[in-house]
Amino acid sequence: MDERSTDGPRRLLLVEDDGALAGMLVELFTAEGFTVDHAPDGYRGLHFALTRAYRLIVVDRGLPGLDGLDLVVRLRQRAVSARVLMLTALGGCADLVDGLDAGADDYLAKPFEVAELLARTRALSRRAIDQAEVIPLGAARLDMAQRGVQLPSGDFVSLSGREFALIRSLARRPRAVHSRTQLRSRVFEGADSESIVDTYVHYLRRKLGPGVVRTVHGLGYQIGAL
Repeated sequence: MDERSTDGPRRLLLVEDDGALAGMLVELFTAEGFTVDHAPDGYRGLHFALTRAYRLIVVDRGLPGLDGLDLVVRLRQRAVSARVLMLTALGGCADLVDGLDAGADDYLAKPFEVAELLARTRALSRRAIDQAEVIPLGAARLDMAQRGVQLPSGDFVSLSGREFALIRSLARRPRAVHSRTQLRSRVFEGADSESIVDTYVHYLRRKLGPGVVRTVHGLGYQIGAL
């Protein structure tokens, strides 16, 4: 069963290992109108963020398994575009810089005032709404919320999680040529061979046509047009 949600614009991911705090935050964010998913550690947070569409991700820095900074770095490497608010007990200037450099959009030190947390959440939500939710692919469009491609004919083609991650990674830098090594690192972390990139390029071409991904011989792949 495909776990990806089509309710991305109203969905929030909370990655927090403190059960009592997480329970309180889930209630607060739900009252703000979000559908909230809770992950108690970094690896489960990574899984949720890569398989479902979120408007906001709220991440504790000190997480078991996968640290919050590392989690955000991996999300940005894989072109996850949700706004990220990092919560942390470390409130120094250097810690703030580390969080923002990792890819977080905002940073809030614990203990925090609930009113400030919710105000920051609303501000990030407004910025997320303003963010483009479609990327042009020639006459077609990559739909970030629905995780698929709207063809010029009007037909909609749904993509698997890895297919979507691959085409999104290519489409976010349309002029760049992406090596197979770079794509394996961003999209297929843990894969034994770079041939998995070629396999998923084949899947995309089969679904969307041969022009969707260009081969730049000796260098890698580049997004094409439909």
